[in-house]
Amino acid sequence: MALGTKTTIRRATATLLCCATALAFAPEAHASGLYFSERGVRPLARGGAFTAGADDLGAIYYNPAGLADAGTQILADMSWVNFSSDYQRRSRLEQVDPNTGQFTGTVWERTHPSVQGTSPVLPIPTLAASTNFGQENVNFAFGLWAPYAAIPTYPETLDNGEPAPQRHSLLSLGGSALAVLGAWGAWKASPELSLGAGIEVLAGDFNAEVVLNTCPPDRLACAPEDPAYDAKAQLKAGTIIAPSGNAGLIYAPSKDVRFGASFQLPFWIDAPAKVRVRLPSSTLFDEASVSGEDARVKFRLPWVLRTGIEYRGFSNTRIELGFVYEAWSMHDAIVATPENIALENVLGIDYRVGSISLERGFKDSYSIRLGGEYALALGDYRLDLRAGAMYESSAIPKSHLSVMTLDLDKVIASVGGSLHLNRRLRLDAVYARVIGFSTEVSTSEAAITQVNPIKANPPESRTAVNAGSYAARADVIGLGLAYNF
Repeated sequence: MALGTKTTIRRATATLLCCATALAFAPEAHASGLYFSERGVRPLARGGAFTAGADDLGAIYYNPAGLADAGTQILADMSWVNFSSDYQRRSRLEQVDPNTGQFTGTVWERTHPSVQGTSPVLPIPTLAASTNFGQENVNFAFGLWAPYAAIPTYPETLDNGEPAPQRHSLLSLGGSALAVLGAWGAWKASPELSLGAGIEVLAGDFNAEVVLNTCPPDRLACAPEDPAYDAKAQLKAGTIIAPSGNAGLIYAPSKDVRFGASFQLPFWIDAPAKVRVRLPSSTLFDEASVSGEDARVKFRLPWVLRTGIEYRGFSNTRIELGFVYEAWSMHDAIVATPENIALENVLGIDYRVGSISLERGFKDSYSIRLGGEYALALGDYRLDLRAGAMYESSAIPKSHLSVMTLDLDKVIASVGGSLHLNRRLRLDAVYARVIGFSTEVSTSEAAITQVNPIKANPPESRTAVNAGSYAARADVIGLGLAYNF
């Protein structure tokens, strides 16, 4: 076998392993970069405007100072995020000389068939309990909440049997499960001022499946997206244990007005992972093998600042205006470090896979929320009616938008309510519609490419995999109950 062919095999196999290690770690994509919707049955029914008005166990997420008004309580709610998306990829095709691999100057674009992403029926919980342990002016809570995240699945092949055009970005995030566990406390420093803080841990697993293309960068043996060079990669990151915390205050200068602010610390993620790869069908890989599957992944999720003002001057009515800022620009890279992953007996040569840094390109985002609730008598019962709306900017610039991280500018409109069966028991419900603003990413804007760590003989231009049109939406349906002792 010629030396050039041996080099091609080594490059292709190395590309495969490094791509598997890097790409599969791209985190779930969701509102403001991580979540697709604001959360909590009662708070979401207010359009997510629940920073100044927090007064039950929903405060563990929005503003722990609100626990000072929660009393001894148990809260349990669950919601289903029915996410769906549409993506039609466009790719830039460049003609190269088959003998030299050099670009000839001829360029055209291809529009691929549309694909749809769907999510499973997966209840997302809030579970919490609070008590003051017999002390005055303090309250403590313990519990967990999970992000309202889309966990989409896309096809691996089209109806006609062709490979799906989005396969290099994502096949599925199925099996991912993340929750934040914590302990929080609040202090009623005065009738006007409440302070609160909590210690939190993000825990769980993150799973991803992507298809990687291992065509060598010199293009002498194949085209960059030749299906014969597709390699399916599966990643399981976990168990993730990432510390964080939050703190907040509520100031009520009068019975009609409350000001609130809270700060969520970043999550620092440093987790073990397993990487498994199905080698391509190309005959170039007949003798290739991989040893080892362990790796570590590191990245940061942002700090969040929440503010709000609630007005209670109308009879039985509460209205809150809120503003939230999320520092997603600190999520600048994902660093994946293989631990003894190597290529063995590749034409007698071993190759150890090194560390990979995947640039994210995120930006800070913000949201504006307006919502409230109105209480009325319904026979012997009390009924709280709620409604709200919010606008949220995307944390992902067009250049880095993909089906793996599908976050769009969006509007969320919500309605809901509570039925108080007695002085202690409250039943909650919410329906919210999340509408993402459709976005077009041109082939000149697209910056997410097939990761290729091979430095020798790189192509003059790399193949971007995220150009095209994106649309996403979700329905959120939730039920819950709160019981006060």
